[in-house]
Amino acid sequence: MMAESDAEPVLLRQHRSERFLATVAPFARVVLVSHVNPDPDALASMLGLRTLVELRQPGKPVILTVDGMIARAENRAMVDLVPIPLVPIEHVVIGPNDAVVMVDSQPGTGRRASEAATPVAVLDHHETGGKLDGVLYRDIRANLGATSTMVTGYLLEQNVGVSPRLATSLTYGIESEVSGYPRESSPLDDGALVWLFPRADKDLLARIKNPKLSQDYFATFQNALANAFLYQDVVVSWCGVVPQPDIIAELADFFIRFDRVNWALSIGLFENLLKLSIRAANLGGHSGEVLRVVVDGLGTAGGHDKRAGGAIPLADTRPETIENTLRIIRHRLLARLDIDEQRGHRLLEASPIIQAP
Repeated sequence: MMAESDAEPVLLRQHRSERFLATVAPFARVVLVSHVNPDPDALASMLGLRTLVELRQPGKPVILTVDGMIARAENRAMVDLVPIPLVPIEHVVIGPNDAVVMVDSQPGTGRRASEAATPVAVLDHHETGGKLDGVLYRDIRANLGATSTMVTGYLLEQNVGVSPRLATSLTYGIESEVSGYPRESSPLDDGALVWLFPRADKDLLARIKNPKLSQDYFATFQNALANAFLYQDVVVSWCGVVPQPDIIAELADFFIRFDRVNWALSIGLFENLLKLSIRAANLGGHSGEVLRVVVDGLGTAGGHDKRAGGAIPLADTRPETIENTLRIIRHRLLARLDIDEQRGHRLLEASPIIQAP
């Protein structure tokens, strides 16, 4: 009989993919879950894990779920064009024979609407620590830029071929996470892209990246520009009521490109939530930590070094309630960054009205 001390090195030598497959093997079904309003990284990771399980454990049903909505135009295009079969999480009855696998998120971080079932496995690349008690398999690598990179590694370890559509999804999942400058990526992210890109459908990738946009999209950008304020090298933008929550992150990405700022915070109202996205221009900003300080006692937040998001539930959406909360957010952010709140001014002056010809 092998002693425990002898068994441990064998366990450590196992590929992560083997340990993951061994964890879900005893269960009759796999249910893949992610954070609310899943992004391309979460969607591609679920799609990749489904392929892995279906090929290595034939006949086992794998369900891809969606919590919230697919909001951003690129994300909707990805789901529709790949396509990615998603089942609303509220329609899935989870039983004791189901292996819940959480990707691109962790339990207890406030990034899901419901967490009634403890996952048996968690795969994530975020710095935001979750409640992992009871989780049988954990692959948490904050040094990676995307969870899709981890899943690509699993497929490579298991010698699983990827279809052009899966390669496209994983490519876009990684690219969407490591875009921007400086890039938050590792050699493993870049290596995964080098392997995936030749196998991807370039036309499909281009269609996903360039979807048509609704009028609401441009109206939200107009409102955000009109209500953006500059405090030294920090821009804070109130986006108003937004048609979908992901546009807040798009606006933060937009404002951080301003050559006079190192921090950008965008805030908008979606249903009864104030949604926040923060961006730092430089590595070492610890955006997730900064935003958690800002929303402490009000809501939840988390993310990466340069990018983070959060949400604050409101008891009501009266203008005075919103304004008071915005005042607290602004004060805490500027205090955390040691910026003089009294020296703020509008980013742009009012634009003249041009009559239609």
